[in-house]
Amino acid sequence: MSDLPFGFSNRDDDESGKRRDEANGPGGTDPFGFGTGGAGGFDPSQLGQMLTQLGQMISGMGQGMGPGGAQAGPVNYDVAKRLARQQLGATVAPITARTTTAVTDAAHLAELWLDGATVLPAGATRTVAWTPNDWIEETLPTWKRLCDPVAEQISGMWTAQLPEEAKQFAGPMVGMLGQMGGLAFGSQLGQALGQLAKEVLTSTDIGLPLGPTGTAALLPTAISAFSEGLEQPESEIMVFLAAREAAHQRLFAHVPWLRQQVLGAVEDYARGIKMDFSALEEAAQNIDPMSLSDPSKLEELLSQGTFEPQTTPEQKAALERLETLLALIEGWVDVVVSDAVGERLPGASALSETLRRRRATGGPAEQTFATLVGLELRPRKVREASALWRRLSTDAGMDRRDGIWAHPDLLPDSSDLDSPAGFIDSVIGGGTGAFDDPMAQLAETEARERDERGKPDSDSDSDPDSGTDRP
Repeated sequence: MSDLPFGFSNRDDDESGKRRDEANGPGGTDPFGFGTGGAGGFDPSQLGQMLTQLGQMISGMGQGMGPGGAQAGPVNYDVAKRLARQQLGATVAPITARTTTAVTDAAHLAELWLDGATVLPAGATRTVAWTPNDWIEETLPTWKRLCDPVAEQISGMWTAQLPEEAKQFAGPMVGMLGQMGGLAFGSQLGQALGQLAKEVLTSTDIGLPLGPTGTAALLPTAISAFSEGLEQPESEIMVFLAAREAAHQRLFAHVPWLRQQVLGAVEDYARGIKMDFSALEEAAQNIDPMSLSDPSKLEELLSQGTFEPQTTPEQKAALERLETLLALIEGWVDVVVSDAVGERLPGASALSETLRRRRATGGPAEQTFATLVGLELRPRKVREASALWRRLSTDAGMDRRDGIWAHPDLLPDSSDLDSPAGFIDSVIGGGTGAFDDPMAQLAETEARERDERGKPDSDSDSDPDSGTDRP
């Protein structure tokens, strides 16, 4: 883990931050606007400086707040959307009818080829071509789910755990922290989404189901830019990326628990965020309260590293689950797409390697996800996941391979990625014998989850300890 949420730095990962600084270049800035320090993004040591700028932020962004001047939730998404659109410029070229047809044709061809590479049927009910503005609009609901838990946890700590001495010192500014935090987080997210919107190639480019359910989306402008300098024709690259998007859609559509597991891991991580305020309490004992009427004094206090988030065992476990699950998703997509298009598109293997390197160098998508949720999807894990799925395809067959997605308990864990022989032997030896018909098992799992969601609360009337219904 190299970055903590919303740019909080982790001192143990200076090398990762250094790589990103080198990528930005001298004087470069990260996509979050408030960036200072080694890891980029929002640096809590700059809170004092931000307090001095609060009036300007409110006056400049006030129109992005809800009725009565109050924002709804811990992140000001109106500000985020507006800043993201500003990043794109005043005009964004619309998608032409010809381009729309090309995207539709590429998706149709990709779906036909995928039918022979996986037992999971098509998952997208429609395929669309998005402009960067479309991507911002359509993915924002999912970003809300990803960012709200982190922002709520951090904001709650400011208001609930800030020492009483510090509250007295800061005076009325403490009451403005929640509002300022929503503006700051909104600004961070807006800057990041604006950068991402110019770079992402599909709706699942970072491995997450960001778009609406059942909608496969490609971004032709970004694909054209990505294709520059590559040896393959842009039309073939379009088909290859359409196949990757379609494979993701099949997985998320027909593995009913997967979306919740991925997004739920982010929420579990957020709930584990802790801050150590003891350093602030100690510093407050030696500071003249009157001196803190000057925001620069508060900035000096905060610059001493008193607000470093603490990594908890629960967070580490959540991040490991999330990293492993994302690696399994990407590895499965790599194998399925390779089987589907490998002999039909001569440059498919080169394109796969290009995408791996694109992620390995820490492009905007990877950096943004790392900053927002504190995770980097390491290419080593993706490669090992790909190798595991490939061996399963060869040794156990496509049906058994895809049947492993029938239940989360059947998936390999992080140790299996490091040493897959035992897991593969268990599958070949009948460890998933109950799942010889993967589609039937997936359908059964989906039906069971639908039934559980539809059960009335009266189920709680049963006493699980006694095995009998309570009167």
